[in-house]
Amino acid sequence: MKKLFLLLVCLTAAGCSKPPQAEKTVDVLLIGGGIMSASLGTYLNELEPGWSIDVYERMPSVADESSNAWNNAGTGHSAFCELNYTPEVADGSIDISKAVGINENFEISKQFWAYQIDQGVLKNPKSFINNVPHMSFVWGDENTAYLKKRHAALQHSSLFRGMQYSEDPAQIAQWVPLAMANRDPAQKIAATYMPIGTDVNFGEITKQLFASLTQRDNVSLHLQHEVRGITRNQDGTWNVLVADLANDEKETSVNAKFVFIGAGGAALHLLQESGIPEAEGYAGFPVGGQFLMTKNPEIVAQHQAKMYGKASVGSPPMSVPHLDTRVIDGQKVLLFGPFATFSTKFLKNGSLWDMFAAISSDNIGPMSNAGWDNMDLTKYLIGQLMLSQNDRMASLREYFPNAKDEDWELITAGQRVQVIKKDPEHGGILQFGTEIVSSADGSIAALLGASPGASTAAPIMLSVLEKTFKDKVQTPQWQAKLKEIIPSYGQKLNNNLELTNKTRAWSSERLQLNFVEVQPEATEADVADAQ
Repeated sequence: MKKLFLLLVCLTAAGCSKPPQAEKTVDVLLIGGGIMSASLGTYLNELEPGWSIDVYERMPSVADESSNAWNNAGTGHSAFCELNYTPEVADGSIDISKAVGINENFEISKQFWAYQIDQGVLKNPKSFINNVPHMSFVWGDENTAYLKKRHAALQHSSLFRGMQYSEDPAQIAQWVPLAMANRDPAQKIAATYMPIGTDVNFGEITKQLFASLTQRDNVSLHLQHEVRGITRNQDGTWNVLVADLANDEKETSVNAKFVFIGAGGAALHLLQESGIPEAEGYAGFPVGGQFLMTKNPEIVAQHQAKMYGKASVGSPPMSVPHLDTRVIDGQKVLLFGPFATFSTKFLKNGSLWDMFAAISSDNIGPMSNAGWDNMDLTKYLIGQLMLSQNDRMASLREYFPNAKDEDWELITAGQRVQVIKKDPEHGGILQFGTEIVSSADGSIAALLGASPGASTAAPIMLSVLEKTFKDKVQTPQWQAKLKEIIPSYGQKLNNNLELTNKTRAWSSERLQLNFVEVQPEATEADVADAQ
């Protein structure tokens, strides 16, 4: 079956002729013009300024797919507000381990961006990152009890101190007046509030990183160029076949010592094309999203927060409803969603054949098993596809009771491909998150998956470096440079008050963000004295 699909792709796309001889050789070849390639290219250029880097992007400009500001929620994912990162376990306790890990990662991203500000690579922090408080908002006895336990559990981590909890409607109304106006006073509600949350324009970061990279003589960015083939050479390097979409799809071939596939939903196809055994068993399940959006300044002025709710029972983590303040190109808007869509495309600007072309003999089993084990997701998607505009507005009014139809329009966001992989127990599992797949020799790597995605581009690309350049990472030169770029590199912030405060103060100053000093955890005696 795999050969059949490869044959179909070959016949319909790039043709079956032998790839042309490589016209040039580069040290690094990056596929995709999004924040992942931009971040990795920036790291490598700083670590090895003499290396040649080629970047290939099929769209007319960078950041046109998942990194685009309108194609994601722009949340600086730090687990302040996302309830799916803090599940309640069987004994009734709250597991905060994933939340702590995600927050640690976002602190690395902030350091990476702050360093780039110091270097003049990124400019004007307000153009890409702004403080927007992160809130969780729930109603009902069960949900309020959960949120209270979650808040208490998170206080055991220094990273989450400063987060406020309230069940007082008057207090919550001060935080988000839009959510409280005309709300049923008998409804039991609860909210948490974290003032150091952020809204991030990942598209702007991507554009600025590439703008700086392409000023270097050793870096070339090729727009409207589509990678159509990847084959390993006898010497372990890679022959990459590229079509110039703006020039009659003329094909050329580039020889690369290292290849990174950061092409969003298209990464799976290209990873399979490489033929590395580590790619076997991986498949993808595409899910799109839509949001209700308003630019009405009177409405926008009443809501300054990213306010996340709790997903309905049986809904996937990516379905968590949220009412978000966004800052895009200097303009504030509000988005509410997401509402799931389904298409067999792996990219917003992809092909309806994408999902079918990725099916092979080694992943059909994991796909079938994952599908059987995720019937709730199927039911959820069917329900979402049947929603009317009235249904969407009814969902919005749970968070904004006074919402009027005429103020909101429906916009389509980006396409995400969730990872399906082999699993010894279930045969195949659907995984929500990101995963690095690399060859044993470290000469090629790909990033698969979605959220938290762009928020953790800097730490994810650090992981790519550690997996693919193991020997280099251990050298004194690379170690020193990595600690210069990421001052906390190799250390954990969690429950290290001195390091947490030092690191956050350093990055916040450069990114023009609020800084709140973390305090020691309150003891039982402190609580008793306060009462």
